[in-house]
Amino acid sequence: MKKLIISIALLLSFYVSAQSQWAIMSERADSLVQAGKTYIYNCEFDKAEVCFKKVINLYPNHPVGYFLDAMVYYWKLTVYEFTNYYDKPFLDRVDKTIDVCDKILKNNPNDITALFFKGGILGYRGRFYGEKEKWLQSGSDGFNAYKILLKCIEIAPDNHDVMLGMGLFNYFTVAIPERYPATKPILYFLPKGDKKLGILQLEACSKNARYAGVEADVALMQLYYSFDPDASKAYDVANSLFTRFPNNPYFHRYLGRCYIKIGDWKNMEATWRDILIKHINKKAGYDNKTAREALFDIGWALMRRREYGSAEVYMRKCLEACQIVDNKDPSAWWIEADIKLGMILDAQNKRDQAVRVYNKVLKLKDYEQSHTRAKTYLSKPYKG
Repeated sequence: MKKLIISIALLLSFYVSAQSQWAIMSERADSLVQAGKTYIYNCEFDKAEVCFKKVINLYPNHPVGYFLDAMVYYWKLTVYEFTNYYDKPFLDRVDKTIDVCDKILKNNPNDITALFFKGGILGYRGRFYGEKEKWLQSGSDGFNAYKILLKCIEIAPDNHDVMLGMGLFNYFTVAIPERYPATKPILYFLPKGDKKLGILQLEACSKNARYAGVEADVALMQLYYSFDPDASKAYDVANSLFTRFPNNPYFHRYLGRCYIKIGDWKNMEATWRDILIKHINKKAGYDNKTAREALFDIGWALMRRREYGSAEVYMRKCLEACQIVDNKDPSAWWIEADIKLGMILDAQNKRDQAVRVYNKVLKLKDYEQSHTRAKTYLSKPYKG
């Protein structure tokens, strides 16, 4: 499990902000911040950088411009996950943000602006190190971010933007150990959370926060999809996010997944076809992993409609994508695509080919009873 409790502390610092910290900024700077944030979420990174450079020029001693400039590169890391090209630029911008905050805190250790942005940037850097499996650095940044969050809560406990951090803390400090019991000893030193309160805080942040609303929506989408499944609510949030930010592949993928959850197969297929087209057109973030998922889900939709010839084409293409993405370590996608391909071949009376596929599955690792399923279809062909 790649993201344990250190991810909690990273989430806690995710875009924690209070209106008081922005009060010294002009209307023009605030507009630039808002526009730049929208560009980030919509993956229009060049436009975002232009906005934040202007903010830095207007307020060279304020951390907001440096923080958001670093976030441009954080999202680049998220979108372009198969390259290390953006690692150093991101880390350089993190260091610059911390330096600006520390200069302020040297004169005033309780400066709310510097505390907010230092905690936030430490959280993002900790998450970056967690993705790299550099657990010592990740844990150190995460814990320091957590301590800063507590200090921020003392200063602005009722601010709706601050509720993002509180909501994430209350929810995930309970939800993660419930799902991953191995994290309980790591979480022991933290105060006890409250899942119901956490959801209420995230919903309040989503509706009322000036700066952190989108981050609250992302958290709600994730928890309704995975931790406390509610297909309808997960779909509502995913649809809202993608409608607002139609160039964001992360939101686009969640929307496609939510259509499966609510059983809307028509829109599911249309969504994944759109995603596949964007992959073919090399849109930012629509990578090979995304193509693999799209090919699988389109093939699955065709299979459900008994269009087995077309379904076979897509499932074989999915397996080709699996070979590129997974290399020599077959993923769950690879194994499930093989199972589905065998079933599709059986439905077309291509029994010899289906048998070869099922036997291949038995040589791969057992995923969600894949061996049992393969043996079942070896003994009795799938009829569709």
